[in-house]
Amino acid sequence: MALSLADLLGVPSLLLKNMGSSRTPLTAAIDWVAVTELENPQSFLSGGELVLTTGARQGTADAQRSFVRQIKRAGAVGIGFGIGFEHESVPPALIAEANRWGVPVVEVPYSTPFIAIGKLVADALSSDHYIKLERLLREHQVLARALLTGGGLPALLLKLSAMVSADLLITQYGGEVASTMPGTIPDDGAWHAVALSTGKRDASTLWLRKPVHDDGIVDYARGLISIELNNLMQRRQAARQIAGQVISDVIRGTLEAADSAARLENLGISASAKNFVLLVSCDESKFATLSTISLPPLLEQAIAATVHSEGRQELLLVVPTKAGDPASLGRALSHQMHNVGITAPVGIGGAYSQANGLRWSYFEAREAATRGLEVNVPERLSLTSLLLASEDVPMADMASEALGPLTSFDTAHGSELLDTLETYLRLNGSVAAVAEALSLHRNTVRYRLTQIAELTGYDPALTPDRVQLWLALAVRRLSPPS
Repeated sequence: MALSLADLLGVPSLLLKNMGSSRTPLTAAIDWVAVTELENPQSFLSGGELVLTTGARQGTADAQRSFVRQIKRAGAVGIGFGIGFEHESVPPALIAEANRWGVPVVEVPYSTPFIAIGKLVADALSSDHYIKLERLLREHQVLARALLTGGGLPALLLKLSAMVSADLLITQYGGEVASTMPGTIPDDGAWHAVALSTGKRDASTLWLRKPVHDDGIVDYARGLISIELNNLMQRRQAARQIAGQVISDVIRGTLEAADSAARLENLGISASAKNFVLLVSCDESKFATLSTISLPPLLEQAIAATVHSEGRQELLLVVPTKAGDPASLGRALSHQMHNVGITAPVGIGGAYSQANGLRWSYFEAREAATRGLEVNVPERLSLTSLLLASEDVPMADMASEALGPLTSFDTAHGSELLDTLETYLRLNGSVAAVAEALSLHRNTVRYRLTQIAELTGYDPALTPDRVQLWLALAVRRLSPPS
């Protein structure tokens, strides 16, 4: 423990005597001992020192009073005045000025060398430092043990919270990873933020609720947390890739029912229970972030998978119905993505059981995501989704065959037959409504519809043909060319 002037006065061998006012406190800790004979040593002091002097440059009362003021401004804890050299006693002017400013003054007899005082203070500081290092080493071991014995980040946070006497929270990708106060949203006013480095642009942060008692352990914990977060991201990415391989096989329908059920069970997906799919698709530049993003606490029960399908990069979540309302969970996922700059829509599939149900839910989620809202709920048992979920129906080929002539014609002539067809079907076959929506003359719309019928062999005015064209457009939206 650091010494104070009161402690030094209590050492009999030093023979120190308090010369200041009894009202001046002597309890401030001494950070260091500075010996000086300068008239103004202020620029050489950093605060917290006991200043020792023989007063060699303090021959006048003015010089003595000035010396005290400089010591006060420097933030020193007191003056030790050595007598028997230039002065036989501590000058009265110095004592008076020190009492005026509340600066302690002790008399150091000729027989007491300054180095004896310095050694006592240095030994005490060294002992303090050693004790602190020992305590930090013990705390390091406690934190490492909490992390490595299976407790993970939650166990480490509980130990660290006790050490710094504060609530703690770890966020990554803008979402909570671990916390001593789950569900808390930190702010810069009441919380202290410590950036965590993981080698990824994941905005990882350790938050400590103010006030915080930190003796150096936070820096060590910061390193441990960064390493563990990086490990978690790698494990998360690997697990999602493995899950994606299984789910891709299920979606393609290449597995027998029993094999599908067994492989889904291995992932933690109960084939007998109802599950629904949350689906997000994004381009390659965002997929590295999307594939490692941490999930909101509401989606802890979900199984996440990364799927590469027909040029798509998708994050797929298989969520048990007991986890909560699909729309609410979709909004939680969307919010998490917005925190890291991903604005892709979330598609939601229906809740079904068995492997075929998972396939239906997947295609429903894909179709829902094409509507472009932040969160898109499914159309129950969508005809397009059911047909896409069946490998026996070559919907993509059929769509390409039906719409290929229109795509080629539009490319060659700069026309807008596909856009006209989509608008016509969306507006329930109303020529007047299409003309108004596209700012065209009605005869121009009729002429384009005739062209569409001639090029495709399907007449949009006939219900059976209109259904074929509608399905082709729906499949085209879900399966764009890679």
